[in-house]
Amino acid sequence: MEIKQQAADILIIGGGAAGCYAAFTIAEQNPALSIILVDKANIKRSGCLAAGVNALNAYITKGQVPEDYVAYAKRDAEDIVREDLLLSMAQGLNRVTQKVESLGLVILKDANGEYVTRGSRNLKINGENIKPILAKEVVRHKNITVLNHVNIIDYINQSSAVIGAYGLSAEHNLFYVLTAKAVICATGGAAGLYKPNNPGFSRHKMWYSPFNTGAGYAMGIRSGAEMTTFEMRFIALRCKDTISPTGTLAQGVLAAQINSCGEEYQYKYGNTTAERVYATIQENLAGRGPCYLKTKGISLEQEEALKKAYLNMSPAQTLKWIESGTGPGQDNVEIEATEPYIVGGHTASGYWVDGNRATTLPGLFAAGDVAGGCPQKYVTGAFVEGEIAGKAAVVYAANQKLPKLNEVLLQQKYQSVKGYFQNEISLYSTGELEEAMQKVMDTYAGGITSHYQFNEKQLDLAQQKIEKIVKLSKKLNAVDMYELVKIFELKERLTVCQVLIAHLKARHETRWHSFAENLDYPNKSQAWEKYVNSRYHAGEIKIIFRKLVGRGERYEHQN
Repeated sequence: MEIKQQAADILIIGGGAAGCYAAFTIAEQNPALSIILVDKANIKRSGCLAAGVNALNAYITKGQVPEDYVAYAKRDAEDIVREDLLLSMAQGLNRVTQKVESLGLVILKDANGEYVTRGSRNLKINGENIKPILAKEVVRHKNITVLNHVNIIDYINQSSAVIGAYGLSAEHNLFYVLTAKAVICATGGAAGLYKPNNPGFSRHKMWYSPFNTGAGYAMGIRSGAEMTTFEMRFIALRCKDTISPTGTLAQGVLAAQINSCGEEYQYKYGNTTAERVYATIQENLAGRGPCYLKTKGISLEQEEALKKAYLNMSPAQTLKWIESGTGPGQDNVEIEATEPYIVGGHTASGYWVDGNRATTLPGLFAAGDVAGGCPQKYVTGAFVEGEIAGKAAVVYAANQKLPKLNEVLLQQKYQSVKGYFQNEISLYSTGELEEAMQKVMDTYAGGITSHYQFNEKQLDLAQQKIEKIVKLSKKLNAVDMYELVKIFELKERLTVCQVLIAHLKARHETRWHSFAENLDYPNKSQAWEKYVNSRYHAGEIKIIFRKLVGRGERYEHQN
């Protein structure tokens, strides 16, 4: 494993929506700055947008203002949001939409040249090629160096600041040492913590990208960054088996949720994102399942539009209709809930940041799915946060010199990583430990099997069992670079599991049904209108409670 060192003014980790947008925003406005953009896959087809998307779910439509979007997101999250972050995000939604349209994204328009809306906050697009469009704009700038297929495993911390990151290239047997004046983390959230809907060969059929391991979270946790709201998990309501999006049906053809008796049931439970999941779970438990989205009887024109829409982001659903010989006009679409995820693009989980998206670690900024406090950001919100973090990182970097890495520190890290090649062959494989982790989380920390419910004793067991798996993971043996990457992906997920369990234990209420269904505290309490934050230090997870931040307030980091 050869050591390869590179330096730049700005290092961006993660080449998804936020990372790409941050990169070309910086490059466009500061052509003299050098930028390294690192992605564990290839920026042309990586992350949540790899297959495309058929709508932009965050946009300020006619008659609406950014404050309306803040109110919607706050209501959906039962008040546990950073209103200041939501407002700054919402104010940029339309601007970044116009930017990506100018880059070639097809946004559907009506006869008057107005955007075609889907619901009150969404735009219909032909977005199969959204990721190649972003990638093309990135590589157009000569001051951006793209490192594809490099898996970042840890930050470089020196003089109480983040000055870069370590990475692995399975393709070229390289140990990357990347240093910079400022670092932006724009990785994905965490999938694969819990046992998924589909077993074995089809386990990758899940709501969130299966390659998002929570690496950005884990690196921040290990470095002592303050994290927020991990207990607000995200569980998606999806089409059964294909795990395709239900919003395309619910908003595209106004398909209502019905039970096996044909009854519309949502009105009994509420209409937040969490309540829509909870309603379906409760109907099934009451013996009125399975549940469906009512599409039977829609027109042939609507049916064809749905098939085309799914080809833009989830072709498995269109293929299922074709293979079965029936379409949504002939049969209602059965729905189910997914396993839980930790993702700051839909809920408020992630790094605790200030208005500039600076984390509590000097030199480190966060944007997109890893930035906490700002839910319902979706694709365009990730663009805005990439823009905000990029501009702030430039200001920070202007006052810094290119860091010189301590060689002793480098060698210590290099040897510790190499240690996995030198370990004796383990009794357990990485895959077996990952399955054990998923079973523990599913059984004791509110997974599908337990209908997303948990109590304190179960969480204690989950904590104990995950700690045992952490110890076993240290003894894993890697035979090649690919296996080494898989070991680090497992370690990342285990770190996120530990913090998640601590957060679930800390919030003594049930504010979000299904997302955090605490059987010991089954009701919502006004006393818990506060953030549950955490910081990892000296092997312990310390819980920190902070008061809510309003949209007119300016938050600054404090001890």
